[in-house]
Amino acid sequence: MATGVGVSSCCLSGKVHDGTPTGSVTTINDLQTYVAAPKDGSKAKTIVFLVDIFGWEFKNVRLLADNYAKAGFYCYIPDVHQGDSFPLDFLNSVEPPLKVREQLSVIDKTKATAAVGTTLPPWLLKHREAVSKPLIDSFINAVRQIPGTVKVGAIGFCWGGRYAILAAHDIVDAAYACHPSLVAVPGDFDGVSKPLSLAVGDSDSLLDKGTVGQIQDVMAKKTDLPHELRIYEDQVHGFALRGDWSSEKDKKAMDDAEKQGVDWFNKYLT
Repeated sequence: MATGVGVSSCCLSGKVHDGTPTGSVTTINDLQTYVAAPKDGSKAKTIVFLVDIFGWEFKNVRLLADNYAKAGFYCYIPDVHQGDSFPLDFLNSVEPPLKVREQLSVIDKTKATAAVGTTLPPWLLKHREAVSKPLIDSFINAVRQIPGTVKVGAIGFCWGGRYAILAAHDIVDAAYACHPSLVAVPGDFDGVSKPLSLAVGDSDSLLDKGTVGQIQDVMAKKTDLPHELRIYEDQVHGFALRGDWSSEKDKKAMDDAEKQGVDWFNKYLT
């Protein structure tokens, strides 16, 4: 039976990180795109970043792409929302980190739920799969045509995490999905035919233990396909991209999730 896993206020929580992105902006396949290149400029190992609802201009995702570039990957962050990403005002106003969230009153939680209920559904309808997947597939196909490109991977976060999984059906050479939302189980995973890595938090309100177990069961049947699913202790939805750097535990989880992706792509984009 297919299980649709939705979106909650966790999708709107997190921290903006310190630092200044060092990449450049260009246009690829009619989409504005942030580009972070490795020191040697090689496109042999290319990664397409599929963003969360805060989009391609969100500083955190650009800083992360810069880190992957330092590790030897040629990185692209396309504006797959076409100028319609969520404003960063929602990042801290709807839901705070886990330790604060646990202390919220029922009234505060109700307000957060109401805010999400009026804000997210219209956006999700506008950026539904029938609209977004062809856009993403077309971009990845365009990247493959760029001279010097050899292998292409996809990394996705939250909203974009699902599209990284779908890309692993056929269009990329490997994929990494961090705390994906809106996934259908088993539907989105049945078609996976490329190496897939997943990172989820054990306090993710969008992926409960039962759903994670279902995903593991589906992937376990793919005995000839490289795959992994790592569960991060005390981490909420969005932790790999929007965690709190001031928390030693949260910072370590982000660093470990980044290493998970670097190791995965070094293995399957080589």
